[in-house]
Amino acid sequence: MIVQERMAAYIHSLDSGNGEFLDALERKALSDEVPIIRPDMQSFLKVLLSVHRPERILEVGTAVGFSAILMAQNTDDTCQITTIEKYEKRIPEARENFRLAGLGNRITLLEGDALEVMGRLSEPYDMVFMDAAKGQYIHFLPEALRLLRTGGILVSDNVLQDGDIIESHYAVERRNRTIYKRMREYLYVLKHTQGLLTSIVPVGDGAAVTVKQQERIEI
Repeated sequence: MIVQERMAAYIHSLDSGNGEFLDALERKALSDEVPIIRPDMQSFLKVLLSVHRPERILEVGTAVGFSAILMAQNTDDTCQITTIEKYEKRIPEARENFRLAGLGNRITLLEGDALEVMGRLSEPYDMVFMDAAKGQYIHFLPEALRLLRTGGILVSDNVLQDGDIIESHYAVERRNRTIYKRMREYLYVLKHTQGLLTSIVPVGDGAAVTVKQQERIEI
């Protein structure tokens, strides 16, 4: 836990939920052991959306569609969301969830490897939500920044790895060391690249919020 468990439980107890459909979808996802954004991250994301008011959102990592629906329900009806997923088993379920939520006209799901799909996109986005394989964030970053308009925000979820990120390389389980190394590199780049302004906040499993301050970003 990156936030004391009792404190996290108290904050969660104050939450009023996300409505009948999303609350049921969250329970099912947890029962099926499908990773979705945590309750405190849900609240944080809703506030960001309210402040930033994006018209175009790119999501990297759909899973069963929970976060795409959450974003659609907390933005204007004109906001369009493009979401990318490569795990074939989850794609039909996500599409069905978009239909059941009545959001099929606002959410477009693109199938395939995120890096390849992003390389084919050209339209500027107001916001990019990164919620895919953590070890790939550093590889996705150049394309995410290319697609993000100046003044847009990149939101990266699960960046603190349940606290592993602050541990010694040797204290991290061997199977997690590559992800650990790449995430530390990713956060360093976000914090030290000219033209990017980043805040890393201990919400959920850690989130990085990055503002693209200039058109050309050299990484």
